[in-house]
Amino acid sequence: MPQTREIIFEFQRVGGYVKVSAVDTQTSAEVSIVGPPSAGQVQLERLAARKLEYVLKRRAAGAQRGGLIA
Repeated sequence: MPQTREIIFEFQRVGGYVKVSAVDTQTSAEVSIVGPPSAGQVQLERLAARKLEYVLKRRAAGAQRGGLIA
């Protein structure tokens, strides 16, 4: 059974854009994206979650190779 991750999202309006931060509660890994408010909350959350997943996979691959991925 695949393990689901809990992600905390934070939205900040910055001028004409929205900054979305996504934090993985298990690893405390954090990523941010910036997008237009017209994109909508669901789409921005999906994009931030995909970026977080990418970063976590990169970190896992680096750990397997013995390298350090910041």
